[in-house]
Amino acid sequence: MVRSVTNTILLWFGTFRTLRLEPQEGERITRTVRTPANVEAVRHAFERSPRRSAIRHAQALRISDRSVRRIFHDDLSFHPYKIAIVQELQAGDFGRRLNFAETMLRKIEEDPGIIVLTSDKAHFHLNECVNKQNFRYWAPNNPRELHQWPLHCEKVTVWAAVCRSTVIGPYFFEEGGHTVTVNSERYVAMIS
Repeated sequence: MVRSVTNTILLWFGTFRTLRLEPQEGERITRTVRTPANVEAVRHAFERSPRRSAIRHAQALRISDRSVRRIFHDDLSFHPYKIAIVQELQAGDFGRRLNFAETMLRKIEEDPGIIVLTSDKAHFHLNECVNKQNFRYWAPNNPRELHQWPLHCEKVTVWAAVCRSTVIGPYFFEEGGHTVTVNSERYVAMIS
């Protein structure tokens, strides 16, 4: 057994020593996949479907996904950008957020010892999940691409609050095993 492993390693070493990793002067490496025609095909496919992943482009063009990523990066100067998932905001939301921030800043300036209780609810969506860690947009410049998602879809709602060193919660908003909307009556019932 040891003899066959030794022979295999010596064979690999001999092969490695005879390999030339860099082309000799005047010698050119012929590219089999990153040809001008394939670069144009990838560019055209991207222009038609800019939100399609590199893997999907590769499948459609019958080129390896690694080659498509090389074309994106080396030939087209594209870079992968991470998607940002944000809540869809309505026209009046911006003014309300600004008013709230200004009011809180004023109250904190007036009373530095004020106790601020920060609470929030989180929705754990049961469908249309986007894992932004695995999702990338390829583009020459950061498209600041946003994935907006509908306000009303199937979800579980959880509330919690933090005040200095105290955590209150979690509290699940549900009735009869179904998630319900957080309204004033349910909120008052929860905190009492």
